Amino acid sequence: MIVAVSDVPPDGLWEIVGPLLPPAGTMGRPRVDQRAVFTTVLFVDITGCSWESADGLFGVKRAAAHRWFQTWTEAGVWAEIHRAVLDELGGCALPDWSRACLDSQSVRAKRGGAHRAESD
Repeated sequence: MIVAVSDVPPDGLWEIVGPLLPPAGTMGRPRVDQRAVFTTVLFVDITGCSWESADGLFGVKRAAAHRWFQTWTEAGVWAEIHRAVLDELGGCALPDWSRACLDSQSVRAKRGGAHRAESD
């Protein structure tokens, strides 16, 4: 698989995301470059390829990238990243909210959510 330099997140994105990631521990497995892990996770998400296909593409083994993905997911990091990126874009007046949409796959409402509509 050929990976272009443009597949690596730009510095501006990393400046937003980097501080939000939990620090790597000092014991146990050897540390991996968090930016390379983040790049691998984005690559898998954006391209839809399997973790196996991304193995080693950015200098990170698939097991390490997937383990960090799970750690970040359990820590709620993705919601923080989403909000931070939207805040940054909003501060620059870049999002065109008139073109935004939300559907039931984006917001889950179990058993009707917190408030149910009154039926006639």
